Order: sequence, then C-alpha cells, then structure tokens
Amino acid sequence: MGTSFLSTLPSLVAIRCHKMDADVPGENVLRRREVLKCFGATVGMELLASSGSFVEMASAADLIQRRQRSEFQSSIRQTLSAAIKGKPELVPSILTLALNDAITYDKATKSGGPNGSIRFSSEISRPENKGLSAALNLIKEAKEEIDSYSKGGPISFADLIPFAGQSAVKATFLASAISKCGGNEQKGSILYSAYGSSGQWGLFDRQFGRTDSQEPDPEGRVPQWEKATVQEMKDKFSSIGFGPRQLAVMSAFLGPDQAATEALLATDPDVTPWVQKYQRSRETVSQTDYEVDLITTLTKLSSMGQQINYEAYTYPVRKIELSKLKL
Repeated sequence: MGTSFLSTLPSLVAIRCHKMDADVPGENVLRRREVLKCFGATVGMELLASSGSFVEMASAADLIQRRQRSEFQSSIRQTLSAAIKGKPELVPSILTLALNDAITYDKATKSGGPNGSIRFSSEISRPENKGLSAALNLIKEAKEEIDSYSKGGPISFADLIPFAGQSAVKATFLASAISKCGGNEQKGSILYSAYGSSGQWGLFDRQFGRTDSQEPDPEGRVPQWEKATVQEMKDKFSSIGFGPRQLAVMSAFLGPDQAATEALLATDPDVTPWVQKYQRSRETVSQTDYEVDLITTLTKLSSMGQQINYEAYTYPVRKIELSKLKL
C-alpha cells in the first residue's frame, strides 16, 4: 500500500509549530498562514492522488457515449442512403432544403440557422422553398424509421436535415465516381472508397446534438435562388460570413441544374475563378479540391448558431451481474 500524502501532515505541522516557539510574536500570524497553506496543499495532493479512479470512470463513460453516437449515426446513414437511393431524383431538392434551413442564420441576432424550422408548414410553403415538400416528406419518413430503432430518444429535425444533406452530397460524389468508371457501380464504389473524401467528415459528424426550433424562422432571410442575381447570392452568403469561394462550391445546392447555376455564377468576376477551379477539380479522379471545400463549407453552415449537446442520443448501459451468469 502506498503512503498517503495526508499521513505526512502531522510531522510537518509539529515541526513548524515547534519552530514557532522561538519566533517573535509579530510573526506568528504569518507562520500560521504557512501551516494552513501547507495543509491545503497537502489535502489537494491527496485528492489528486485518489482521483485516478474517477478519471478512469469518466473516460470509460465518454468512450461508451462516443460509441453509442457513432453506432447511431451509422444506422442513420444507412436509412438515409436507402431512402435516397430509392428516390435519386430528390437529391437536388434535399441539398436545397438543407441549405435553406441553415442559411436563415442571422449574425446580428444569433437566431435562425440549421434548427429544423423548415419542417413547419408555414415555412416550407414560402416561395423560396417551392418544390421542396417531397424532399421534406422523404426526411419525415426516414425520421419515423430512425426513431423506431433509436435507443436515445427521437432524432431532431435539426440533426436529421443536415445529415440528409450529407447523404445527398455523398450520393453525388459516388455518382461522379461511377460515371468516371463508365457506369460500373462496383468499380465506381471502389474508386470512391480509394480516392474519395470520406475521411474529411469528422468535424461534421461530431456536431451532432442540435435542438429543434419550436417556431418558424422569420421571413425574408432566404433568397429565391432561381430568381436571384449573382450579386444577391453574394450578399446573402456574405451576411453569414461566406464569400465567392463558398458560393461557387455550393452551386449544387442552389437549384436542380448545377451546370446552369455555374454558368450564371461564372458571369461574376469574383466568382468565376472559383467556379473554374471546382469544374477542373471535378474532372480529376479524386476531385479533392471540390470535395474537401464542399465538406468544409457544409460543416460550417450546419453549425451556425447552434449549441451542440454532445450527450444527445446516448443512453444508460445495463450492468451485468457476473454472479448471475451461468458458466
């Protein structure tokens, strides 16, 4: 058994008090303070020495929660991937839905953002969200399935909509890889696994635990992308801290025809270089610049104004009584 720090305290106090007898009266207060400091430091060292087990328990609990959230996210992706694979025509709408829910963020009031408010009928029916109801219905159906197997409570729309956007983005990345392999799905999947950007989603995945808004976001915060000028798009992106680079890389989110959107964006001298950069990147095998910048932008967009609960969707683990196990 190791020696306790507190076990050394009596001798320290005794030595110090013995020396006090020879000190002048005016210094007694100082000496007593020194003894108290010694006592406090000793207690602190004792607590620190005995805290190892608590740290280990906390670390173990944290690892369990991380595993639970990771497993839940994996199941969510499978559900969303299957839903999107069944209705691939909704991919552009899902991207726009994710953008429109998040880009309501207002820096001045710290309100809006990816809070799931687009689920409200009064918001999804606005002109800027025209044609997005089918995408929202797909997400609602996926939510019912996800909630049925969730062990940590129902998933929020504020989390599910960005994850649907992520799944839609991955679907476009995979489709591009398959196209480069002449339409061979197996070879395309191998290409995407080998050269794709799956490893870049770490920060996006950690931002999991958003809370749903209980009311629609204010009107007038989202442009009608199909009618907006490039300057209006730039102004909107600038209002949330984005520039021409982010506008160009998000071209697939701004309407059903990415090529047409990029042709419009390329008419602006500030955006043109970035449009050309990402077009060249998409022609390469890995399309690294395009994928990494898109993931980075979507990650920032999906966290604006949100407080993340990093314990969301975790649940107690049932303890196993070893004495009752039959060997």
